[in-house]
Amino acid sequence: MAGILDSFSLNGKVAWVTGASYGLGMAYAMALAEAGATVVFNSSNAERVQKAISEYKAAGFDIYGAVCDVTKEDEVASFVADVEKRFGTINILINNAGIIKRIPMTEMTLAEWEDVINVDLTGPFICSKAVIPAMIKAGGGKIINACSMMSEFGRETVSAYASAKGGLKMLTRNICSEYGRYNIQCNGIGPGYIDTPQTAPLRQRGADGSMNPFDRFIRSKTPARRWGHTDDLKGLAVFLASNSSDFVNGQIIYIDGGISAYIGQDPSNIED
Repeated sequence: MAGILDSFSLNGKVAWVTGASYGLGMAYAMALAEAGATVVFNSSNAERVQKAISEYKAAGFDIYGAVCDVTKEDEVASFVADVEKRFGTINILINNAGIIKRIPMTEMTLAEWEDVINVDLTGPFICSKAVIPAMIKAGGGKIINACSMMSEFGRETVSAYASAKGGLKMLTRNICSEYGRYNIQCNGIGPGYIDTPQTAPLRQRGADGSMNPFDRFIRSKTPARRWGHTDDLKGLAVFLASNSSDFVNGQIIYIDGGISAYIGQDPSNIED
């Protein structure tokens, strides 16, 4: 009889992680590969694809990557067809590709707004639409959307990003509503503030050794008193991609150290 740990195995599954050429997407891809899945990824930048493939190989993972812009429906269709020919039906999709532009709303151009909405919201729509028919034929599948703290909260200068991530939360629930009867589960992961090379400047100490004000602010708002690590995200990604989550659908699960449950404290109480 299969044990509980077997239900977390991704052996025999094909997983596509969009935008997994670095950062959180790369962490998700490695986690799924470690759990047994055949993992593929895309990036709109050819140089990033090749660099990421090298990094995956150095880490011991044989992960297929190709150039594909998630906002271009024809490119997505071609990528999916190529993956199906090489590896079979895509059983798991993580809509991870995303961008952010930190610009005050009244200073943001329509083109800048549309750039963010197209990648962060329209992209997941296009990619999900491309894999759902085959998932239905296969008897089920998993779609995991990279939501955000901004799926729930507003913040200065991120109007487009927060709007896209709020929309992605509702796209998650709508995919669940429309396709749950086909054994397709669609859920979202909402990372808090994660320790990555991209966020390193926000934690960099001053010349006098003083804590970065934003670092102090985040720690004061987080019960765990720390930033998250990419390893903190891997277990949830595997869970949502596996048979263990077959009755979990339409949920956004936040990995934020408790920040969304906490009103916070005086930042001056955070020790350097």
